[in-house]
Amino acid sequence: MKLSEMQIPDGLPVDGYGPGFFRVGGTLHEGAVLVSGGAVLPWAGVGDAAPLMALAGRIDVLLVGTGDTLMPLPDRLQPRLEATGLGVEIMSSPSAARSYNVLLAEGRRVAVALVPVTALTR
Repeated sequence: MKLSEMQIPDGLPVDGYGPGFFRVGGTLHEGAVLVSGGAVLPWAGVGDAAPLMALAGRIDVLLVGTGDTLMPLPDRLQPRLEATGLGVEIMSSPSAARSYNVLLAEGRRVAVALVPVTALTR
């Protein structure tokens, strides 16, 4: 699915997504992605806490897309992230991608961690 085009002042927007992939800043990435500070960073998915914890102090809001549906983060990860001062929002990956683009366009210090969807629904 292609997301609506918008003007992004700085950073990499999530341009689209589909089963197993995301397109970020025009480049296709298979699997989970972490987008922050104008870069796509290595991330192995919701069990990979270290890259998310490393964002503390660099961003204000972390959006986490958990795939097709909303799921809690494992191992009390959300409260641990919030304890570092990060605002954490958990949602489906399509919702997180759209919200990230809006916040990015507003000039907010935001990052998004996305687990791929398994299928596109209509």
